[in-house]
Amino acid sequence: MIKKIILIAILLLIIFCKNVYTQSILYPPEPPKIELFDAYIVNDEKKWSINNVHDPSIIKAHNGWYYIYSTDVKAYGIPRPGIQIRKSKDLINWQFVGYVFDNDKYVFKGIPQEAFEWSRASTLWAPDVKFFNNKYYLYYSASTFGKNQSYIGLATSANPEGPWKDEGLVIKSKQGDPVNAIDPCLIFDENGDTWLSYGSFWTGIYLIKIDKRNGKPAEKGFGVNIARRKGTVSGAIEGSYIIYNPKFKKYYLFVSYDSLSSDYNVRVARSDRITGPYVDYNGNVMTDLTLPPDEVGTKILGGYKFKNDDGWIAPGHNSVLVDGDDWYIVHHARPALNKNWMYLHIRRIIWTDDGWPVVSPERYAGEKIQEIPQSLIIGVWERIVLDPYVKIQAESQEINLLNNGYIEGDNKRGIWEFLSPNTLKIKWIVDEKQQKYESETVKILPAWDFENWKPTLVFTGLSGKGIAIWGKRIK
Repeated sequence: MIKKIILIAILLLIIFCKNVYTQSILYPPEPPKIELFDAYIVNDEKKWSINNVHDPSIIKAHNGWYYIYSTDVKAYGIPRPGIQIRKSKDLINWQFVGYVFDNDKYVFKGIPQEAFEWSRASTLWAPDVKFFNNKYYLYYSASTFGKNQSYIGLATSANPEGPWKDEGLVIKSKQGDPVNAIDPCLIFDENGDTWLSYGSFWTGIYLIKIDKRNGKPAEKGFGVNIARRKGTVSGAIEGSYIIYNPKFKKYYLFVSYDSLSSDYNVRVARSDRITGPYVDYNGNVMTDLTLPPDEVGTKILGGYKFKNDDGWIAPGHNSVLVDGDDWYIVHHARPALNKNWMYLHIRRIIWTDDGWPVVSPERYAGEKIQEIPQSLIIGVWERIVLDPYVKIQAESQEINLLNNGYIEGDNKRGIWEFLSPNTLKIKWIVDEKQQKYESETVKILPAWDFENWKPTLVFTGLSGKGIAIWGKRIK
């Protein structure tokens, strides 16, 4: 009898331990708390971390540090020109390094002479940094707002912190040209050849072949037009960034739509060839002017607001970091409470099973991708729909994932199914009798809840119509 009791106890202990093990996941640690709107550090660059970051370009250098290069901006002050540099060991804690052009030899301090003489720019914009030929290549923009008398230049260095040598003109545009020569992004195709995407407003985004020997165009002209928008929105498309994903054997074009200070948002499309055509989730070509301008491009990031926070607006002009098996989107955003401030955001990119990038609803805090047990899915979540037609902040609504597989929400009912690893399928009931549903497929990952300041679970994915869906468990 005693042996039987002991055996039962051991069995129960094994079951208990197994249950505890499957319930436990590794959440990110508490990140540093950044005070927003800190007027005391406006004129103290040494204390700048993620503030005053606009149009960030990221690279992981050979010394193990991550570096970000960004547009010359300054909240409530006149920015110093020269391209800002920051670095980090963990993508979370950032320190200000200095400037690319940090000397007095230029006509206008921080702006190379040729770039200044062509554009009359007072600051430099939207850099992009890549490493090849055993040195760092930094492409930069010189222009004035609303004009296409613009200039893309190149600087090189053996060290990510400089000193940098200005290599002069890459491509320029003038009034009457169909393009605006700003916002460069260097791309390596699957064969190792180099290309430059660039452009803003006017007739959109262009792609031109680059001579890998010197980083300059390998052909005359402006290249091929790969994305544009209708004149009814003043051609508001810019900030291109192209990556190649060898798993899906496709090129992905990221662009930013609309006004950089109010309703900026990031869209994505993909192609089998680097020169296009680039098509969105619904098969719309990025150069199609016959469709409504907000219908083209799969929106994966926009202004948003979870409960207990004012939220963020105008996230955009991204770069992408591929670090081993980990993918990140790097962009700026503005606090909804005061859009005059700009901050760096880094988020994990998760890939859908059919090869589309979606992004975490929370900023990166060191979380690891890991298997999530189904039992942790049950509970109350905040859900956000990033509707491509909505210009204002997308606000969250509560939904309850019940233990019986049903979902209750505001005037909505649905069913959910968990597919390991980490995939949640949601079907919103349109007509239960005729079994009509609207589906969403999302991926679950741990995250830091910046609004409630605690660890939690989040999800990100796409609906059957290609609309980005975010979620965050709150209880």
